[in-house]
Amino acid sequence: MGGDHTPVAHSLEGGLIKSSSVSLSPLPVVPFLLIIMGLLTIIRKVKRKEREIRILLVGLDNAGKTTIVKRLCGDDISTVSPTLGFQIKTVHRGGYALNIWDVGGQKSLRSYWRNYFERTDALVWVVDSADTARMRDCRDELHRLLQEERLAGASLLIFANKQDVKGSAAAEVVRDEGLRLGELAGTRHTKVLGCSAVRGEGLEEGFDWIVGDVGGRLFLLD
Repeated sequence: MGGDHTPVAHSLEGGLIKSSSVSLSPLPVVPFLLIIMGLLTIIRKVKRKEREIRILLVGLDNAGKTTIVKRLCGDDISTVSPTLGFQIKTVHRGGYALNIWDVGGQKSLRSYWRNYFERTDALVWVVDSADTARMRDCRDELHRLLQEERLAGASLLIFANKQDVKGSAAAEVVRDEGLRLGELAGTRHTKVLGCSAVRGEGLEEGFDWIVGDVGGRLFLLD
């Protein structure tokens, strides 16, 4: 038999079987794009509510990473011990909560850096500008990080630290000759700043840049 069939509902009443036609309305077709847009809207609303920026702070050991974090938090920097593993500090700046993951830079710990890549919004690479002997090691480690897919969308801030130390390389020298960034950064949002963690110079400018850059990308609806 050909043609369309209308579904029939059956009911038992008084021992007799009664049939009645049931009309089914076609299900609405929702474009896949609208579903995706809806999910993005939800994600953005969550982001807007949290207003959190996750920052991965790395570099070779003795570069001054923990001193930078202590300075930002207003903690005493007279005694700073090497970070064995990691520590998390939250700093509120520009209406955002900056969750800073300070990870140890000893050679034995660098293979564990990859455990902290997920959901990173900004990568802060700290360089000891006075340690010319290890500048090549510093460059090689940074180049490896910049090739990581999970860090591909992260903004990059490079602190040429210890500008207060006599004989330290200027930020431009660290960028061009020491790290040889060139085209390696590609289209990544990048900034190189000279700083002194001990004196607190350049730190606020750097983290203000992160807030402006990451906030402009992830919190467009604010």
